[in-house]
Amino acid sequence: MTRLVASVPEIDPPAARETLPAPPRLARAGAAARGWLRPLWLGAADLLYPPQCTWCRAEVQEAHALCPACWREATFISHPLCDRCGSPLSGAEDAPFCDHCLGRALAFGRARAAVLYEGRGRDLTLALKHGDRLDIARPAATWMIRAGRELLEAADVIAPVPLHWRRLLGRRFNQSAELARRIAVRTGAPCCADLLARTRATPMQRGLSREARAANQAGAFAVPARRRARVEGRAVLLVDDVYASGATLSACAAALRAAGAVRVDALCLARVAPEADGPIFSARQSEGSE
Repeated sequence: MTRLVASVPEIDPPAARETLPAPPRLARAGAAARGWLRPLWLGAADLLYPPQCTWCRAEVQEAHALCPACWREATFISHPLCDRCGSPLSGAEDAPFCDHCLGRALAFGRARAAVLYEGRGRDLTLALKHGDRLDIARPAATWMIRAGRELLEAADVIAPVPLHWRRLLGRRFNQSAELARRIAVRTGAPCCADLLARTRATPMQRGLSREARAANQAGAFAVPARRRARVEGRAVLLVDDVYASGATLSACAAALRAAGAVRVDALCLARVAPEADGPIFSARQSEGSE
């Protein structure tokens, strides 16, 4: 058996002042001066405010990075992995899929995640989701791009998994939308934050079995009529913070396919490693998944 190791109103810009263009020679001199001064300014800023580890605030060489100790506490997913759900494999197996994906009907094609939902990966995911640590989205997006490069190359548009409006009011932001926005900024990929809508509130999935999670999420998502043109005939990449059982991603993918998407893949920050038997998610594991 394989071992599984709200839109912003547009504001008219103020009227620009009429200014005379700078002489070409002076403009070139100014640009050169700025080019020389920028490294000096950045160096001085690093001396005054040294870059800190995204998690523990220890001093690091580059901003928006982890220190060596925190990096060792995070399990970044690498090959070999299941070609379907992205779970890491033991390395001794030649099969392309993990045991949990064999015989399962999932509406999405492939899923990838950057880290396992354990150790520092779990800490960072929960801090982003429940701790208002939006700064974590920047390095997290970098890790996700690395993990899902092939999925990004095949996508026509990326879209976050939506929150129900009541949960969004309580949390004040959608962490999946923030991750999708960061990924779009870094890659230039088109992003549509409201491509999907959550049509009903669903109970938290903490401690539920895979079957109960699927039933909980079934029919909870839809593509708004005004967004169908962006879905029909397109390949969509879903972005979420945690891949747990795949129930949420599969329900989202089913809604996208019903609206005409030709392919749906998924890219997540963290992946919960399923257990071999029984209910696959304890309360501790599923704390960050919905």
